[in-house]
Amino acid sequence: MNKVVNKLKEWENKIKDKRLFSIIIVLVAVLIILGIYTYSKNQEYRQASENAYNMAFFQLIEYVQNVETYLAKSLISSSAEQGAETLTNIWREANLASAYLSQIPIESNELEKTAKFLNQVSDYSYSLSRKNIKGEDLSGEDIKNLEELHQYSIDLENTLNQLSVDMSEGRINWNDLTKNQIFSFAQQVSNISKDSFSNLEENFHEYSGLIYDGAFSEHMTSSEKKGLTGEKIDEQEAEKIAKEFIGKDKVKSIESNGKSENGDIDCFAFTVTLNNDNKCYITISEKGGHVIFMDCDRQVLAESISQEEADKKGKQFLEEKGFASMKETYYLKQNGIVTINYAYLQDGVTIYPDLIKLKIALDNGEILGIETTGYLNSHEERKLKEVKISKEEARKNLNKNLEIKSENLAIIPTEWKTEILCWEFKGKIDEMDFLVYVNVEDGTEEDILLIVNTPNGTLTH
Repeated sequence: MNKVVNKLKEWENKIKDKRLFSIIIVLVAVLIILGIYTYSKNQEYRQASENAYNMAFFQLIEYVQNVETYLAKSLISSSAEQGAETLTNIWREANLASAYLSQIPIESNELEKTAKFLNQVSDYSYSLSRKNIKGEDLSGEDIKNLEELHQYSIDLENTLNQLSVDMSEGRINWNDLTKNQIFSFAQQVSNISKDSFSNLEENFHEYSGLIYDGAFSEHMTSSEKKGLTGEKIDEQEAEKIAKEFIGKDKVKSIESNGKSENGDIDCFAFTVTLNNDNKCYITISEKGGHVIFMDCDRQVLAESISQEEADKKGKQFLEEKGFASMKETYYLKQNGIVTINYAYLQDGVTIYPDLIKLKIALDNGEILGIETTGYLNSHEERKLKEVKISKEEARKNLNKNLEIKSENLAIIPTEWKTEILCWEFKGKIDEMDFLVYVNVEDGTEEDILLIVNTPNGTLTH
C-alpha cells in the first residue's frame, strides 16, 4: 500500500515539475518576443527620427541655396517693383530655412550663428522690401550690406554642403546627437566641417555693421529677457517666494515639482494646497525669483461683481505685487472667471508687448491666476521715438468711413520680434469695431484688428 502511495506522490511531483518547467518556458518565450518587438519598434522609431532629421537638413540646404540665389538677384535688380518682389522672396526663404534649422537636433555655437544670420537676413530683407514698396530706391549702404550678406550666404551654403558629405559618409548620426549634442557634434563631423564652421563663426562678426535699432537689431534675435532682473535663487528661496505671493496664511502645504529647464524661462514649480484644500500650481523663475505663472483651482458658482470692479481689483493686485502703471485692455469671461489682459503704460503710451494676464473670480474678486511671460520677456523703460506724423496727419490716411471713437499712442509688437510706435485709432464701420495702427514716423498703416464684442468678453482678430 505504501509503495502505491509513494508512486502516486512521485508522479504528482513530476507533473508539478513539468508544469513549472512549461510555465518558465512560456515566460521566457514571452519575454523574448516582447524584447524582439520592443527592439523592432525602437529601431523603427530611430529610423523614422533619422529620416525626419535628414529631411529637415536637406530642406535647410535647399532654402539656404534659395536665399543665396535671391540675394544675388537683389544686387542686379533695377526697379523698385522687382526689388520688392526679390526681397520678399529672400524674407520668405530665410524664414523657411530658419524653421527647418530649428528641427535639427544640434545645439552648438556654430548653428546659433546660422540661426542669427537667417533671422537677420529675413528681417533686413523685409525692411528693404517695405522701402521698395514705397517707391524708394536702395541706398549705396543697402547694396553694400546685401553684397556682404550674399557672400556670407555662399560660405554658409558651402559649409552645409560639407556637412552633407559627412552625413552621406556615415559620420553623422542624428539620433546620437540628440543624446549628447555638443560633444557628439564635435566628435562626429570631419576636420573640414570643423574648419568650415570656425570660418563661418569668424566671418559672421564682420556683419555687426548691419545691426541697428530696427527690424533685425541684436536685441531682437538674442535670448535676453529684459524684465527678468536679479540674481539666481535656489529652490528654497523660490518656495518662500511662492508662499508669500499666494499668502502664507492661506497655505496648508507646499510640494516641489522640481526645476524646469525646457521652457522659455528656467523655473521652479510647486503645487500648493490651501487651507480650504483647493490646489494652486505656481512657477518661480530661477533668475530673480519672479512669479511666471499661477493657477488656482476653484469653482465659481455665481457672478457678484461687475467687469469694472474686476478691472479695479486686478489693477490693485498688480500694484501690490510690484507691477505698477498697468492698463486693462481685453478680457474673456468663462465659468464665472474673467481673464483680463493688462498692458504696461509709459508716459501715456500703451506698451502692448509688456503683457500680464490675470484670472479673477467674479463672485468675490479673488485673483485665481497670473501669467507674466510677456512682461518678463519684454519689459524695460523705452526710449520713445519722436512722433513725426501728427495725430491729425495720421487720421487723413484712414478709411473715410471709419468713425473714430478714440486715439492714443501705442507700441505694438510685430511677428519679426520688433516694436513699432503707432497712433492707435479705435473706430467703427457698419457696426463693426476696428483698431487701426499708423506708424508715427512715416504714416504707414502697420496693422488693422477687428474687435469682436461677445457676451463673454472683448477679443481681437
